[in-house]
Amino acid sequence: MLFARSAAAVVLVAAMVAPALGADVNAGRTFFRQQCALCHSAEVNDNGGAQGPNLQGVVGRKAATGSGFTYTPALKSSGLTWDSDSLHRFLTSPTTVVPGTAMVIPVAQQSDRDNVVAYLTAVHDGTLPPPPAPRGPPGGFRPPPAAAGAAPPKGEADWKKDAPGRVHRVDVPKLPPPFDTASATKFPQQVPKPEGAKLSLPPGFKVDTFLTGLTGPREMKLAANGDVLLAETNPGRIKVLRPSADGKSATATVFAQGLLQPYGIAFYPSASNPKWVYIAETNRVVRYPYKTGDSTASGVPEVIIPQLSPVGGGHFTRDIAFSPDGKRMYVTVGSQSNVPEDLPKKTPEEIKAWEAAHGLGAAWGNEENRASVRVFDVGGDTKGRNFATGIRNCVGMTLQPATGAVWCVTNERDNLGDDLVPDYATRVKEGAWYGWPWYYMGKNEDPRLKGQRPDLLGKATIPDVPFTAHSAAVNILFYTANKGSSAFPNEYVGQAFAVLHGSWNRAFRTGHKIVTLPMKGNAPTGEYVDFLTGFIADDGNAWGRPVAIVQMADGSMLLSDDGANLIYRISYSKEK
Repeated sequence: MLFARSAAAVVLVAAMVAPALGADVNAGRTFFRQQCALCHSAEVNDNGGAQGPNLQGVVGRKAATGSGFTYTPALKSSGLTWDSDSLHRFLTSPTTVVPGTAMVIPVAQQSDRDNVVAYLTAVHDGTLPPPPAPRGPPGGFRPPPAAAGAAPPKGEADWKKDAPGRVHRVDVPKLPPPFDTASATKFPQQVPKPEGAKLSLPPGFKVDTFLTGLTGPREMKLAANGDVLLAETNPGRIKVLRPSADGKSATATVFAQGLLQPYGIAFYPSASNPKWVYIAETNRVVRYPYKTGDSTASGVPEVIIPQLSPVGGGHFTRDIAFSPDGKRMYVTVGSQSNVPEDLPKKTPEEIKAWEAAHGLGAAWGNEENRASVRVFDVGGDTKGRNFATGIRNCVGMTLQPATGAVWCVTNERDNLGDDLVPDYATRVKEGAWYGWPWYYMGKNEDPRLKGQRPDLLGKATIPDVPFTAHSAAVNILFYTANKGSSAFPNEYVGQAFAVLHGSWNRAFRTGHKIVTLPMKGNAPTGEYVDFLTGFIADDGNAWGRPVAIVQMADGSMLLSDDGANLIYRISYSKEK
């Protein structure tokens, strides 16, 4: 009997570390690269992203012990060790296994989970088979791997020169060629605020802590009574922040929860007289009944757009805005991949038919209805159409008050080198194509898709304001005139402010700041100017990751920080 029990235990343990029978390692590798590699790396030199932890050697590792990533307290205290059993359970329902985890997207199909776990196990065991031959013509392009003993990266730690008032301009004709430098993986590890560190602003401005104790605070919108609706994206919550009498702090209540990565927030028909608040989740749009002053939702969410794209994975933030007349709803949808190197081939006739239905330069396959700004007619249109295409990941969107123009701040593609491809802010023109995935910044062809779309050469719209590559532009706001006690000087009225979240794949750090976009006649000059700087420590790590801004009734501005999990208040007073 004792032997039988021991044998059973051995079988159980073996089952926990062994891949499922019939699992396909290469299918797991393909699924991982299509659905997971935007955020994670699993193999050496696989060009995976670093928004999430590195999964090389994850099998057999205790949860939240990988280097170079800041894990949530929930995962740190989970007590998990990653084996076949725990990986399957976690991938089936991450938030059930670890409530409070930042990983909230499950892998829906059991066969996909089996294959992914088999793939990660094979990587760990050293039994990974060679990948299948790539699709497409022989000799298709693949980025060169980083060579051992490669030359040090070019340039310098330019962020050390950042200071309020510093002017930047990215000269598109002078961009370097692809792979002029190796592709870096340098995720900014969140560190405690160093002693003596402080944020810098122009004279007359100051920054104070407004609210702490949050979890991944991101998008914010101001209600008519001064409340702020805040998206805590990964926990799936919308909170109401009610400012104190002096406007220098706030209390928070949960308005709604149980959402799937909510991000964009918009009042309808207007912020001054709302009947609804619309929330953009990762693949749908819902709305709640809302009247000014509500602190909790009075009803269940009504699904307005049941599906934004038929393909999941990849970029997950969705911003939302309404046209000034209330007849159109705009929703941003980022790409599924960095660059779709395995995009199925289409004949010229098939491409022509596809673009007639989806817009100039619209990608297909796993990128259907992705990398675009979608537009829906308010009042029953659930299908929508592409308003503009080729925008890899418009994280933040707004409408310019003076002109009604749609604006996006966009994260561009990775793995072409330190200075490619510039992120950007731009006016979004209806029917325009902004280059992704075949071209960038006009006529520059992505070498990974070389020769695939010669018909698109010269048809890409060049963005208005390029940023230093990999800055991670995530939010944009036009500052409007007001007479509040903390109102900014008149020179800022009508200007745009953009938030740069910070780089992860650049040898020398960039971003982690707020910049302004100077305007002349309500049109951008192409430059951007440092406004708030100082989040990067001397060692290149960061003690804050700025995300979103909102203008308050008194003219001050709030800034959310999803690294330090707090909100700052930026105010102005005339110098005496």
